[in-house]
Amino acid sequence: MTLPLAVILVSGGLDSCVTAAVAVQNFEPAFLHLNYGQKTEKRELQAFDAIAGHYGVSRRLIADVRHFSQIGGSSLTDPGIPVSRADLQNLSIPSSYVPFRNANILAIATSWAETTGAESIFIGAVEEDSSGYPDCRKEFFTAFERLIAKGTRPETRIRIKTPLLHMTKSEIVKAGIKLGAPLDLTWSCYQDEEQACGECDSCALRLRGFQRVGVEDPIVYRKRPDYR
Repeated sequence: MTLPLAVILVSGGLDSCVTAAVAVQNFEPAFLHLNYGQKTEKRELQAFDAIAGHYGVSRRLIADVRHFSQIGGSSLTDPGIPVSRADLQNLSIPSSYVPFRNANILAIATSWAETTGAESIFIGAVEEDSSGYPDCRKEFFTAFERLIAKGTRPETRIRIKTPLLHMTKSEIVKAGIKLGAPLDLTWSCYQDEEQACGECDSCALRLRGFQRVGVEDPIVYRKRPDYR
């Protein structure tokens, strides 16, 4: 039986890897990755290639959108803005927010999906991460799906799938382990490429997820604080 095609957004991080592991169960995967001038661009691309290799994905697109680094406004892309230390209680927009990034990513994914005939776009958005990320919320994806319907050919039908949206990091770790996702190939750190810092929000959320499950995170950290 021929599986339907799906565009899967794969940053190289934990969430996108587990999302890919979910998607490949029922879809033929087309992996999309963005180089957007982020501080860990090379390491994330390395993780993307490794994950794609693990799943034997030959249909890959690496989009160059480095204009984000020129736009600035985020500690992920602007060298003049330091990456903040983890504050898992923060409810305001963090410095790591890249303005309207997911809209840009989904626009590229939609163009590719319409061209290739893919019927779904998978994105590893997680609301637990979105305390201040307005483009990681259910309302955003619902609205963008309506935009796709309005802005594509009448016969085009593309759905946005967010299988991890309401999961905690510990639930994501459990799901990844159950699905045999290559978590050791992933990279989540916002600022370091050799050893994960263990101190940015992304490292903290990831470490807390593994710590609450009682499993050691398989990647290398410079520091491993206890975030439980």
